[in-house]
Amino acid sequence: MNTKTLIVAVAAMCCAAPQGEASAPISQEDFINVSASTVNGVVSVKSYAAIRQPNRRQYNPFYDDPLFQYFFGNPQPQQPQPRQRMDGDEPQQQQRQIGLGSGVIISSDGYIVTNNHVVEGADRLEVVLNDNRNYAATIVGTDETTDLALIKVDGVNDLHAIPMGDSDSLKVGEWVLAVGNPFGFTSSVTAGIVSAKARNISALTGVSAHGGIESYIQTDAAVNAGNSGGALVNLRGELVGINAAIYSNTGTYAGCSFAIPTAIVRKVTDDLRQYGAVQRAFLNITFRELTPELIEEQNIRGVNRGIYVEEVQDRSAAREAGIRHGDVIIAIDGVEVTGTASIQEIMARLSPGNTVTMVYVRDGKRNECSVTLRNRDGNTNLTAANASTFNELMGADFTAAGEELLNQLELSRGVQVSITGNGRFSDAGVRDGFVITAINNVRVSAPEDIEKIYKAVRSSGAADEQVLFISGIYPSGKRAHYAVDIAE
Repeated sequence: MNTKTLIVAVAAMCCAAPQGEASAPISQEDFINVSASTVNGVVSVKSYAAIRQPNRRQYNPFYDDPLFQYFFGNPQPQQPQPRQRMDGDEPQQQQRQIGLGSGVIISSDGYIVTNNHVVEGADRLEVVLNDNRNYAATIVGTDETTDLALIKVDGVNDLHAIPMGDSDSLKVGEWVLAVGNPFGFTSSVTAGIVSAKARNISALTGVSAHGGIESYIQTDAAVNAGNSGGALVNLRGELVGINAAIYSNTGTYAGCSFAIPTAIVRKVTDDLRQYGAVQRAFLNITFRELTPELIEEQNIRGVNRGIYVEEVQDRSAAREAGIRHGDVIIAIDGVEVTGTASIQEIMARLSPGNTVTMVYVRDGKRNECSVTLRNRDGNTNLTAANASTFNELMGADFTAAGEELLNQLELSRGVQVSITGNGRFSDAGVRDGFVITAINNVRVSAPEDIEKIYKAVRSSGAADEQVLFISGIYPSGKRAHYAVDIAE
């Protein structure tokens, strides 16, 4: 079967011709000059994680899967050899390389933007500059929704930063360069044109690149495994995107590469630096893209592009502004809304508390309204910084229930709760020693399952749906059920 393969580990970047010079001839010198000015602003990012062999429950077999390693830019690093211990030595935890990608220096004092999937799961990060200088890096913040991460190298102030450009000014057909480290080859430069803008991959493939916001710049600049997090620059040497994904029959470059536009990158990195978390705004509506079939089915008049409002959630910004079922939103703050990708990109630039003008069509007539955007929980408060871990937020630690306890309770699996202080679990009445067997009707087998379910609920529902319905049993044999409110 000829199946399409979406590879999240690589990304493509495009660049634009200088503004006001669209008709000027482009020479070989233009490409040479841009390449020379950008290769020193792109780094190699290596991620390492400890080998936790003693705990089989936490071992991830995908780390040894060649497909996993290939898709995520891992060139099969060698296993570290255990050192011989001297009497009195403490055991030393081994590490292995789990990822290899690229990053873009955005400030001379060490801030670097890359993809979230490049650093995800890492215990240690290593950054290698084009001149072979090597630094340890720390994670400032990550955003799974846009697949972006901000990392930092400390103690430097002379790094070569690539200036941030305007992805909105890109035009289809303009030349761009992709700079990165495909297959570990450092400082590689490829050229192409902008093939399309506001591209939603999952709308075409049925497979989401990372389960979140998708409004990519599509380009035919060649990128491959290891290009993830690299720079897409225009012919002025400005950053216009971050490499994110390719779409291919074979798993390697086939002419369709995708980059996260700087309109989104700028907002995410600014928020991560200032707040430690992305301040994300929501209309809290469900919608469908306008299609000829939908227009005929709903007898829609006066518009042929936009998004059709299916439902307006309670206590939402859209409801407050008077939006209702059947409206077709066609513009927000002067930017045209053509479909899912375009509204995602527009909303990704905004924050709770921002007031925007929305244009919509109702019963064939064009209308305008003012909308004050809210966060996921239905208010304009800032999202808490990522200073607290998941366990600190919940006020509990989680461990896989031991075999003796499982046998005693006649369970095949479960996760035991240790209450550590005030948090969501104690607020809900969960007591120390409780064994979780299911959350929201999903079986729980390992501690990491709890955080995965938490993230899924946080990203999918309205404020009144931000609840974990937990089922389980105490060591005494008493069964219990709890509703843990996780709304911020």
